[in-house]
Amino acid sequence: MDFILSGAAACGACLFTNPLEVVKTRMQLQGELKNRGTYQIYYRNVFHAFYTIGKVDGLAGLQKGLVPGLVYQFFMNGVRLGSYSIIESSGYIHTDGRVSAAKTTVAGAAAGVVGAVMGSPIYLVKTHIQSQATSSIAVGHQYQHQGMVHALAAIHKQHGILGLWRGSSAAVPRVSVGSAAQLYSFAASKELVVDLQVFPEGSWLVALCAGMISSVVVVAAMTPFDVVSTRLYNQPVDHTGKGELYKGFGDCFSKTLKMEGVTGLYKGLGASYFRLGPHTILSLLFWDELRKLWQQHR
Repeated sequence: MDFILSGAAACGACLFTNPLEVVKTRMQLQGELKNRGTYQIYYRNVFHAFYTIGKVDGLAGLQKGLVPGLVYQFFMNGVRLGSYSIIESSGYIHTDGRVSAAKTTVAGAAAGVVGAVMGSPIYLVKTHIQSQATSSIAVGHQYQHQGMVHALAAIHKQHGILGLWRGSSAAVPRVSVGSAAQLYSFAASKELVVDLQVFPEGSWLVALCAGMISSVVVVAAMTPFDVVSTRLYNQPVDHTGKGELYKGFGDCFSKTLKMEGVTGLYKGLGASYFRLGPHTILSLLFWDELRKLWQQHR
């Protein structure tokens, strides 16, 4: 039940934040491996990207990749938050009744690694589909998938089962760092808000405030890994399935840093917060409330 509740909470958040994921993906691919000023800017900022995608691709364009997005959230966050919930229930993350920074970080990172490996094939497909756009506003490599099932079948047919896990070298550090930052900051923030007695005990506002604090920490820690992950997943590959732009996580990180500077690793930061912020807040709030409801009715 921990896994199901966790997956359901993440899917609930995804319904609201998927358009922001589309915007974030496009902005992270814009000007890939090009010096500033040498490429055409289709998306000036988050709001302009929303307007441009909606105008050119239609409103449906803002919900591209919704199906793989929901499947990914259910399995990845179901496993990640479900695993963490079991670890938390065992009492591991507490020392003398207080949240332990080291133990919570380790537990969050470990849960993130498991979730990232499980969800990597779906995230690969989701990134491909969300980057697909009308040629006049296209950025990054353009795949021609007709849907999630078609994409999975095409990748498997061309590159075998291992081809579905291409890019996972970036997914593991991305999700483990994000998971550790998210779950530790959420647990510590909840404890702080409860200690301050700002809200009544057991109020949903405690989880809401903790989620808002956690969202800032997550975006700051995760964005460079998110940019690298998006680019590794979306890069074109040769007939053997090897990437044509990057050899792996380290190569992508160093090339982006060399060609685009530190700001290249934080491309789409505004879009990242508008996407990861609400998603973190909503998923943690839903997760916390669903667990409380389950405990009350057991």
